[in-house]
Amino acid sequence: MIKLDRRILTHFDFVQPILILPIIAISLFLIYEANERLIEKQLIYTLIGFAGFAFFFLIPLRKLVWLIPILYWVNIALLLSVDIFGVEKLGARRWLEIPFTGFTIQPSEIFKPSFILMLAYLIHQNPPSKNGYNLKQFVHLSFYILLPFFLIAGEPDLGTALVLLIVGFGMIFIIGANYKIWLSIFIAIAVISPIIYTDFLKPYQKQRIHDFLAEEPSYHVKQSIIAIGSGGLTGKQADEATQTHFKFLPISTSDFIFAYTVERFGFIGAIVVILLYTLLIFHLLSLNYKHKNDYFTRVVTNCVALFIFTYVAVNISMTIGFAPVVGIPMPFYSHGGSSFATFMIFFGILQNLITFRYLDIEKAVKFKF
Repeated sequence: MIKLDRRILTHFDFVQPILILPIIAISLFLIYEANERLIEKQLIYTLIGFAGFAFFFLIPLRKLVWLIPILYWVNIALLLSVDIFGVEKLGARRWLEIPFTGFTIQPSEIFKPSFILMLAYLIHQNPPSKNGYNLKQFVHLSFYILLPFFLIAGEPDLGTALVLLIVGFGMIFIIGANYKIWLSIFIAIAVISPIIYTDFLKPYQKQRIHDFLAEEPSYHVKQSIIAIGSGGLTGKQADEATQTHFKFLPISTSDFIFAYTVERFGFIGAIVVILLYTLLIFHLLSLNYKHKNDYFTRVVTNCVALFIFTYVAVNISMTIGFAPVVGIPMPFYSHGGSSFATFMIFFGILQNLITFRYLDIEKAVKFKF
């Protein structure tokens, strides 16, 4: 039997579950209404996610820091193996099949926790000076961000690759790097952007950009905007949410679940969901001040906040026609197991670092048989 030291309760960050659990509850309600067959799967995904949270919350993470580089390079090997042994679906080779099971895993998804931990490990080993990282240090950190970016973008999965790029460099921006480096990067991006569009983007990626810039939105976006507009201030009753129940709104439980939220609960419901995410992001960023000398915790916190912000911002933007349509789910909200489990692992790691920062985990968690 596991006996937990009572001091854990005094360090546990209860603000996180107070903000996350309502998001999960609203999601389960909407998925049940939209498709009763999916709710069983989502409940299983939810249980798996909470199991992942519990595992990473209870392991002696700070004592296993030496394993982080090994974990990172194992995941890099998995990303490399996708090109050789990967399973192709819908024109993309992103999955590996688990032998003798018929199940597949997506290495780019399970890579994300090791990505965050590796950045935390590197910055913990070499924190920035008062003036921020110099060019040599910045290039060293950039290598660990750009390597998975190019591997994942080549699958192709440009959406996930860009999210890693934004999170990685966004975290360095928050932690601190010399301003001249950022100025040089912005100038370089402005210069090479036309070349990237012309020579490196695949035809379907260019088509998404074209659909986004066109005067007429794509069919999916048009139906999403209709669903959002029909919700009004307070939304509709379940049997009146025709865009979803008559299948006009595509993928209403995952990619376009925000549009269904507005159709069902109206502008007020949308504001509630956005407010929960906003409070969660600001709460995470505020932990920079509480843990200003603990770079390991700060990096993990900032990365999780940036992941949530990027996923939510891109998902909502694409449902209202302000961004190209990409397969970016809303954390804890869209139907699916990989994303839910990944974000629960994120918060398991984060709560571990916060809760056990001042405690010896071997004393805090006692095993009795």
